[in-house]
Amino acid sequence: MFLASLDQTIVSTSIRTIADDLHGLDQQAWATTAYLITSTITTPLYGKLSDLHGRKPYFLAAISVFIVGSVLCTFATSMTELAVFRAVQGVGAGGLMSLALAIIGDLVPPRERARYQSYLLATFAASSVAGPLIGGFLAGQSSILGVVGWRWVFLVNVPVGIIALFVVAKVLNLPHTRRDHRIDWWGALTIVLGVVPLLLVAEQGRAWGWGSARSLACYGIGVAGIIAWIFVERSMGDDALIPMRLFRSGIFSKTSLLAVLVGAGMFGGMLMIPQYLQIVKGASPTRSGLQMLPLMVGLIVASLVSGRLTSKTGHYKIFPVVGSVFMGVALLLFHFQVQWDTPLPKTMAFMVLFGLGLGAVMQTLVLVVQNGVPPQDMGVATASSTFFRQIGGTLGTAVFLSIMFNSVGDKIASAFKSAAQTPEFQAALHDPAVLRNPANKPVLDLVNNPGSGGSAALNDSSFIQNLDPRLAVPFKEGFADSMQGVFLLTAGVMALAFLTVLWTKEVPLRNVSDPQVPTAEEDQADATAVRGTSGPVPAK
Repeated sequence: MFLASLDQTIVSTSIRTIADDLHGLDQQAWATTAYLITSTITTPLYGKLSDLHGRKPYFLAAISVFIVGSVLCTFATSMTELAVFRAVQGVGAGGLMSLALAIIGDLVPPRERARYQSYLLATFAASSVAGPLIGGFLAGQSSILGVVGWRWVFLVNVPVGIIALFVVAKVLNLPHTRRDHRIDWWGALTIVLGVVPLLLVAEQGRAWGWGSARSLACYGIGVAGIIAWIFVERSMGDDALIPMRLFRSGIFSKTSLLAVLVGAGMFGGMLMIPQYLQIVKGASPTRSGLQMLPLMVGLIVASLVSGRLTSKTGHYKIFPVVGSVFMGVALLLFHFQVQWDTPLPKTMAFMVLFGLGLGAVMQTLVLVVQNGVPPQDMGVATASSTFFRQIGGTLGTAVFLSIMFNSVGDKIASAFKSAAQTPEFQAALHDPAVLRNPANKPVLDLVNNPGSGGSAALNDSSFIQNLDPRLAVPFKEGFADSMQGVFLLTAGVMALAFLTVLWTKEVPLRNVSDPQVPTAEEDQADATAVRGTSGPVPAK
């Protein structure tokens, strides 16, 4: 899990440098899209297959595929090749994320599981901080040991993956009773037809146009695929990729909805905050990663504390309730209190609150769904939780970025009208040094043609940091204002998550691991039988 999340943060930090070197700046989004799609659609496949045949072989396969994909990415010579190889990586990543949690579920009773899963969540937080630092360093090197610096972004995965492969092969031994069931190939095909077009339009719809022919085709194919998938899963019964009977459980259905909402809220916050730090505050990707440290500290603290308290008390519902409130309040504070000139320590305090909420919510989601399904469905339930969270994050990111892109031009234009009345801005416009500096040309063009350059600035906002500070103010103010709208919408999503948590029943946590459940039930039945025959003998 650490390997997959570290890779994702490293690559996201370095993708612009990679695209520049491969002369595919306009195609850089496809590498991320390919990885996202394959990792998402393979997640439920790993869960179902591991329930049937055991976790270990599929976990080893996922690690191996991820290593192969990393090696292939190292030798990419174009952005098209990189997108294909990232898709291979994503096939492996889908298993790394879901099977790690499922394996913990096999080994540890639910009541103790929260504590161990908090360690996995802490690795996610650690990778989110380490990724930008490592990615920024590697991408910034012209070469390391004769290899171009950015290629080490992928090559660094190989030794870590090989170590993980040998450790899992030698140490991981899980009891498993093989179950012979039909493989739901039609379910796999229809879920691909349903999910891939929707993920594709979510990632590319802004560039294509949400009402373009390609977008409309994706909508139609996606909806048809989802409808077909539902019919296939109903006909497959227990052999289905995600058995429909699971949705009859209030715990599973509500937790799946909660995963979508939390995924959207999480990605909304963790998308906008770095944007604010980099565009408005002028931080580099590496520096913004460090400035996100308060959020990650809050996430780690909340996940560890909630995990230990859950193990100690056996109660968990309070944590997603409080966590969703913390996240919602933090997002409202970002909306109402964070402006373009807000001191960074104040912003970091809000980050801590958001991280505390995220750690309390994420820590509990997987535990709830694992505890609420039969042991034989634990793998598919765990993978489904991850799957729905990724779907929510992808759709949320698409919506939030679309709102930001659609509003930023007007926000910047409005900020320019206000700034044009200030003596400082007028002095800058008439300063010969400012007029001679080519870095200031975007502002001068916008002054001569108001409203022409706001949205275009998002394509390459780095020029803002090279502007005269007096001319940069309207851009920073416009970006900050457009982000505030996203923070408000994300807070609304977390309000829905809060209501969903309140609506979800708390189920007592089991004190035995899932493989031991049948044995525990048999022992309980035997004990009941003994008590029934050891009572007083009826009088004759």
